Amino acid sequence: MSLHADVMQMKKMLANLDLWIEKAIAHAESKKFDANVLAGARLAPDMYSFSRQVQSACDAAKFVAARLTGSQAPAHPDTETTMTELRERCAKTIAFLDAIPAASFDGSDTREVVVPYLPGLYCLGADYMREQAAPNFYFHVTTAYAILRHNGVDLGKRDLFGALTLHPAK
Repeated sequence: MSLHADVMQMKKMLANLDLWIEKAIAHAESKKFDANVLAGARLAPDMYSFSRQVQSACDAAKFVAARLTGSQAPAHPDTETTMTELRERCAKTIAFLDAIPAASFDGSDTREVVVPYLPGLYCLGADYMREQAAPNFYFHVTTAYAILRHNGVDLGKRDLFGALTLHPAK
């Protein structure tokens, strides 16, 4: 089994996130306020800001892909403060995911995955994806979505899911 499809779903969600940011910029323009104010928005005082949610979602996607394929994730210093810079962060992460050949994920479900914050331990790739990487990624993506919705950006479930792969009924 390969976990390539799971990472490609994360890529799709990052592309959706980019579209949400585009909608947030348009919303701010229509309401006559600086869209970059939204980069600092948060749901609660002790939660990450929108910009940190985007950075975390991008990091989660790039690190899972790197760890499952034995490749090196690019360094991103988390310095984005504008909505345009956050869109660029999404684009860089998507480009990294696109650059990893699908065949690199072969056997990734049984690959030993070591994470720096659990020294001396490892997870198998499938367990890492299911128990940690996917929930973490979706937490940050969903929270970013909720922050924008909370601030009046017109987003709905279709924006969350993005385009669906549909086939005609038989």
